[in-house]
Amino acid sequence: MAFPIRAASAFLAGVLAAGCSKEAPPPPQRPAPQVSVVTVKPQSVPYIATFVAQTESSRQVDIVARVSGYLEKIAYREGELVKQGDLLFLIDPKPFQAQLESAQGELKAQEARHSTAFATLNRIKPLTEMRAMSQADLDKAQGEFDSSRAAVFSAQAKVKEMHLNLSYATIRSPVTGVASRSLQRQGAYVNSVSEGAKLTYVAALDPIWVNFSVSQNQLAKVKEEVAQGHLTPPPGQVFEVQLVLSDGALYPEKGRISFADPSFSQETGSFLVRAVLPNPKHDLRPGMFVTAKVKGGTRTDAIIVPQLAVQQGAKGHLVYVVRQDDVAELRPVLVGDYYGNKEIFILTGLQAGDRVVVDGALKVVPGQPVKVVDAVALEAKKTDQAGAAAKK
Repeated sequence: MAFPIRAASAFLAGVLAAGCSKEAPPPPQRPAPQVSVVTVKPQSVPYIATFVAQTESSRQVDIVARVSGYLEKIAYREGELVKQGDLLFLIDPKPFQAQLESAQGELKAQEARHSTAFATLNRIKPLTEMRAMSQADLDKAQGEFDSSRAAVFSAQAKVKEMHLNLSYATIRSPVTGVASRSLQRQGAYVNSVSEGAKLTYVAALDPIWVNFSVSQNQLAKVKEEVAQGHLTPPPGQVFEVQLVLSDGALYPEKGRISFADPSFSQETGSFLVRAVLPNPKHDLRPGMFVTAKVKGGTRTDAIIVPQLAVQQGAKGHLVYVVRQDDVAELRPVLVGDYYGNKEIFILTGLQAGDRVVVDGALKVVPGQPVKVVDAVALEAKKTDQAGAAAKK
């Protein structure tokens, strides 16, 4: 039985040797990932700059008591719209009416003294010329006449002052706008020379101001783009301003920039810009935060790509560009402002004709080939794969 065992051993050894002499089959080649691309085409697009802004009343007036007295009436509804000339507050007018009547009586008395002095002077003048009275008598009569005339002027001024005080007791709105809450209650004593003299304020709503800040870097960037010919400002530097409300709705009225602060803030390094917008329906109230879109001018030869195409790397922003041989390469780019809701400006790094990967970038390996497909077909494939995974 030794021979059959030795033969079997030799046969197995031959089989193993033959098996070891064959090379292992190569692994299956990974298929090129499918991607969708956009071809870069420089174009001219409207210039739009976006800022966080806040509304402000175009005329907010503090209502302050100009005379002291008891607050007899609050004649408006707090928080409601009031028109110019509407009654807001009434301070008890009776003391001022009495003071006016007293001043009027004093005026009449001074006018009577003045009439007497005038008559006396007219009698003494001819007698002095006839030397029937001395020059001292004439000088005295002239002095009494001048003094009485000055007293009349003083009494007239007092009457005007009392008229003013009486009119100040009735407080009316100087503008059309929304009146705030009353800081004093009816029946309270209001002291015109204390902090309690402030009663409320009225804020005009139409038109309304919109304030936002422009940083030093933003201004320098715009000037550089204008100098390089990438940005053409509007005729007469007239920029249009449109607002986006907090809920994303577009405010229907448009405005214009009316003021720009000539100096930068030392705290923030920015300067204030103000726009004026119509507000006929009073949809905007002072203090609201909105987004201000400043429109005007044109960006020339602008390169715009979808935001999905741009990735954030350790040293900046990157995009995948597909070469003519369908090999993907990683390209650093310098991004600018957002354009619309889904696109972004590329300032440097891309040129006309570049094919930028938009969808499928997660499967791309730099330096490896890719398969460019239509974006609709790629999206349909993703949908099918998602449906198959859901069924499993």
